[in-house]
Amino acid sequence: MTRGPKVGVVLFPGSNCEQDAIEAVRLLGGDTEVLWHGDATVGGVDAVIVPGGFAHGDYLRPGAIARFSPVMGAVGDFARDGGPVVGICNGFQVLTEAGLLPGALQKNRGLKFLCTTVELRVESTHSALTSATSVGDVLRVPINHFEGNYTCAPATLAELQHEDRVVLRYLDNPNGSVDDIAAICNGGRNVVGLMPHPERASHELLGSADGVPLLRSLLDAASQKAA
Repeated sequence: MTRGPKVGVVLFPGSNCEQDAIEAVRLLGGDTEVLWHGDATVGGVDAVIVPGGFAHGDYLRPGAIARFSPVMGAVGDFARDGGPVVGICNGFQVLTEAGLLPGALQKNRGLKFLCTTVELRVESTHSALTSATSVGDVLRVPINHFEGNYTCAPATLAELQHEDRVVLRYLDNPNGSVDDIAAICNGGRNVVGLMPHPERASHELLGSADGVPLLRSLLDAASQKAA
């Protein structure tokens, strides 16, 4: 039997969404491998997911300690080689702290933890996360965060907008993110960070399957990497 592309899911002390990501990828026919934060390699995977949770407890600043884990050097090399990398929630925070994505995530507007379902509008299909979607698609996907308020310098925001690197926006901004940003990508379009959890919207039994086209996009990018 032909196996699907292999997606590595990074596991930090404090990660709590790795199994959700693994199950969602397997439901779509992908193969998975857990990548321990202390190992300075991503092995032979075709894509990487940095999942949600509280990497190293987030005691200093979300993702600030995780960026120094040996695996992140390997993730950086993988990304610079064109490998698809998606950071979800805390994973998005880790990617910004590691310099793989610009900007930062700060505390939500109103200083309230948010756990709800939001509507996202696809703004660009030119990324490893959105190639299987259409511009203007509206997706219902859960959020679960306290520090999901995306911020960046005005020059960075202008660059993201000009280069079509804002890939998802909130229809009703829940956390105060600048320009309603829910997800961005890097200049190579292979690294994407988003606060909402597509792995928690991977089956109708979970209340929504709207995360499927996002994860399918990642698997498509992984297949291209494998080829």
